[in-house]
Amino acid sequence: MKILLSQEVGGPETLVLSTMPAPEPGKKQVRIKVHAAGVNFPDTLIIRDLYQMKPPRPFAPGGEIAGEVDAVGEGVRDLKIGDRVLGMVGFGGFATQVVADVARVIKIPDAMPYDDAACFVLTYGTSHHALKDRAAIQPGETLLILGAAGGVGAAAIELGKAAGARVIAAVSSREKAQFCRDLGADETLIYTRDMSDRAAQKDFSAQIKTLSGGEGVDVVYDAVGGDYAEPAVRALKWKGRYLVVGFPAGIPKIPLNLTLLKGCQIVGVFWGAHTAREPQNHAENMGDLFRLYAEGKIKPQISARFALAQAGDALKMLEERKALGKIVVTMP
Repeated sequence: MKILLSQEVGGPETLVLSTMPAPEPGKKQVRIKVHAAGVNFPDTLIIRDLYQMKPPRPFAPGGEIAGEVDAVGEGVRDLKIGDRVLGMVGFGGFATQVVADVARVIKIPDAMPYDDAACFVLTYGTSHHALKDRAAIQPGETLLILGAAGGVGAAAIELGKAAGARVIAAVSSREKAQFCRDLGADETLIYTRDMSDRAAQKDFSAQIKTLSGGEGVDVVYDAVGGDYAEPAVRALKWKGRYLVVGFPAGIPKIPLNLTLLKGCQIVGVFWGAHTAREPQNHAENMGDLFRLYAEGKIKPQISARFALAQAGDALKMLEERKALGKIVVTMP
């Protein structure tokens, strides 16, 4: 099989396309012939040893894949050879074949293309868990999304609108703002790349409050972090909820007196742990997402496709924050 290996700690330029024997599935595992792999921010971290999970080298990045089952291990009852599936494998997905535990594999509808399936679970799963389970967002509430043109941000726009929320999409360029409007965002806000200046932060908060009608927003979905976080918290209304989703701009330091003054909540969103600790709730959420997909209310916004040999370029595109929606790696 073909596989893109991380053999040393480093960036996308260190990845090496290699050939290896196909892995054999063990007990309660299946082997999947990979048709497509989603590209996600954790893939850029894991090859630098900056992610929670640090697999032994050599390994392939790629935590989210879709394809067909081509071998089954002992004790597998609900999957068979030929089944169309998606899998959350953690790593190893940038390969033409991968082994996955059956608990991490889900059958996909016949009408769902493999590239959509490979870009589905992590972004929509994260955003649905965040908005439904952690924020308990309600119809008519105002939702601010930071990094709204990225994978999870774009998913949050669609899911926020499906939940009946008014959505403000905050992004870094006019191109990204148009992308978000096309997805259904009610308002867009273009922020500066450098938010370290105190005046810029105050202006950012003021713009958010103006777009929300003056009081502030009910929910902040923060997939950016860094210096953008504090002004977003300051723009929350009374009893607002700030969702901690990701930190591509750095881990922020937020003055906790703001939570007292606003009666607000700072809520962590760790979707991976949620799926392991609350599998029944995760299964219900996946049912919600497949229903919304079938109804045409959500659909992965794939803006770029790369061959396996060029998957390092896909990671660079994500690192440089040039991606709109999702990027997918397709297999030969």
